[in-house]
Amino acid sequence: MRNLITILLCLLSFTAVAHDMPGMAMAGGPALGASASFDAHGRLWVVDAANGHVRLRRSDDLGRTLSLPVDVNAVAEPIYDSGENRPKIAFGPKGELYVSWSQPRAKPWTGFVRFARSLDDGAHFSAPLTVHHDTAEITHRFDALAVDGQGRVLLAWIDKRDLEAAKARGEPYLGAAVYYSWSSDEGRTFVPERKVMDNSCECCRIALARTPDGGIAALFRGVFGDNIRDHAYALLPTNDGPVHAARTTFSNWHIAACPEQGPGLAVGEDGTRHAVWYEASHGPAIWYGQLDPGHPPQHVLKLAGPGASHADVAVRGKTVWLAWNQVAANGYALILRVSTDGGLHFDAPRAVATSVAATGSPQLLVWHDQAFIAWNTADGFRLVSSGAR
Repeated sequence: MRNLITILLCLLSFTAVAHDMPGMAMAGGPALGASASFDAHGRLWVVDAANGHVRLRRSDDLGRTLSLPVDVNAVAEPIYDSGENRPKIAFGPKGELYVSWSQPRAKPWTGFVRFARSLDDGAHFSAPLTVHHDTAEITHRFDALAVDGQGRVLLAWIDKRDLEAAKARGEPYLGAAVYYSWSSDEGRTFVPERKVMDNSCECCRIALARTPDGGIAALFRGVFGDNIRDHAYALLPTNDGPVHAARTTFSNWHIAACPEQGPGLAVGEDGTRHAVWYEASHGPAIWYGQLDPGHPPQHVLKLAGPGASHADVAVRGKTVWLAWNQVAANGYALILRVSTDGGLHFDAPRAVATSVAATGSPQLLVWHDQAFIAWNTADGFRLVSSGAR
């Protein structure tokens, strides 16, 4: 039975990865890969891809209506637009608007990490730049974007330069690697990229979260030993300090494929590292736990089994929110669980929204101590309140 589950997961993985074929966003209407963020004034901003452009829309009424789209990249280009590899958006301390995405290149599974910024409330954007200095036509994709407490812009991504170098030497190398870079001048320039860890999963999203001291932490799926697909946690220093990545889940899921199911991460004001992740060592499941890098997670809770996918987590004070997609009888349900004691106990799962149409990955957002879930569906973008029933 376990072998059958692994085979099915591999097939699902390959199907999901095929969704990332180059040129896909040039084909027509918007795909389901979207990201959202609140600005300092409580306005909601949404980015997705359509017709070769990353498009930006704004809502002043908590998602009930969206403005006409603004093209972030004036010149059309291919754009990856799946739920795991979607355009991203973040804000700087003075309202700077930052957008990143992964651009397919001519060869399959290759890409460049792209970035543009607006300093005038989204009216105009800089010409897109390629963040990394390495320009080989290899994998640089699945970008993750964050702004630290000093206003520095950080980008992390999955990178295969070390795999290609190992191939050239005739040496084995499993998976890819995680690299990152940062900008200290509001996104004008980025420093030469640094490696976080060798042997990462090839196509699972990277989760970034700000720590209480203003730094940025990363959580991503690694490849340990002989294709054990567990997770690693690392702080991303913006100085000459070393990068230390530590294994932080220990499910020992052995699979020689990428499930395209990245984790979620939120760090509380007290430093507690709240995480959600997917694994299938004993059947498909989504889990919650509090990370202790180098050791098994604490307060581990199985959230859901088969049919559950793409979870996210958010925290504010003692309140922790968990959200994920669940296959339902008539399509899909958006499931929410909430803890009011810092993640020690959670209420029962409840569906806060449903869709008969296909859905993208949910993204939890917090504004004024209330959580909302950005949920893109084939019927349109929705902002779902955590209080909805």
